[in-house]
Order: sequence, then structure tokens, then C-alpha cells
Amino acid sequence: MEEEKILTSETASEAYDAADRSFDFVGADVETALICEPGADLREKIDAAVNSMGYQITAPRSVKDALKNLRYHVYNIIIVNENFSADNSANNEVLNYLANLNMSTRRQMFVAMISNRFRTGDNMAALHHNVDYVINIKNIDDVGQIIMSAIADTDEFYHVFKETMRKKERG
Repeated sequence: MEEEKILTSETASEAYDAADRSFDFVGADVETALICEPGADLREKIDAAVNSMGYQITAPRSVKDALKNLRYHVYNIIIVNENFSADNSANNEVLNYLANLNMSTRRQMFVAMISNRFRTGDNMAALHHNVDYVINIKNIDDVGQIIMSAIADTDEFYHVFKETMRKKERG
């Protein structure tokens, strides 16, 4: 827990570096995805599926890089392996960071957790890990269809909340 605070404060307090702001050039209509997957084979399959859906992808190699990217950009999709730079999901600093975001920011994102322990679509595991959806590694070949379906379900579920937030922003 103390290491997480140190890493989070390290990334938050570092001096501005334009190289860290990889999305300064992204237009308003471009949807973005953050893929935190350590395995090259799985990452290739996820990247191909998400890219085919039209998302611009960022694939950080470390937790520090992922947290830097999250500091500067609200991603439309975030896919995190439960073991990304951690031995389990409880120690996953990316998942912990996302769990502590305020609700209005967090609900702008669709977060999926890749797991080898939980079945695809396990709602209780998703709730427990503060993600929108769980995808089992065994179903990674269908990740594109799974994500599209899960995003549609999540959008429908949070429709009233998101509409209320839009109205609140307008004034």
C-alpha cells in the first residue's frame, strides 16, 4: 500500500514532459484505449480487436507508464490484466488507481479486467474489482465481440447517470 502511494505521488509530482502527453494531438471524435497486458500474444489479439473497432491504442509497458497516461487522458476503454505488474488483482496499481477515481470521471471509461481466475462476464468479480467487465483468458479470441457487447450493456446501464451528468455540465 505504501509503495502504491509512493508510485502514484511520484508520477503526479514529476515535472511536465511533453513526451508523457501522448494525446495532445487527438481530435475530439477519436476514441482511445489503454491496454495494460504484459503478455505479447494476448496483447496482439487485444490490440487487433480494439484497433478494428476504431480506437487509438496506448500500450504501456509498466505501471508507471500507465499511471502517467491516465494522469493526462480519460480513456474510453481500459483493458487491464489482473497481473499487470502485480502478482494479483489486489496489488494491481492500475486497478487501484481506477477504483479511486471520482465517479463522474470513472463512468466516462469502460474498464475490463483480463483474468485467468474468473469466468467471462462474472458480475460479482467485476463488482469486487471495481471494473465494468471480466474477460477470461480462455475467451481472448472473441475479445472484440465481448468488448462490443459489454460496452453496449454498460452504456445502457449507466444511460441515466451519463445523461444527468451531461445536463449538469450544460448548466
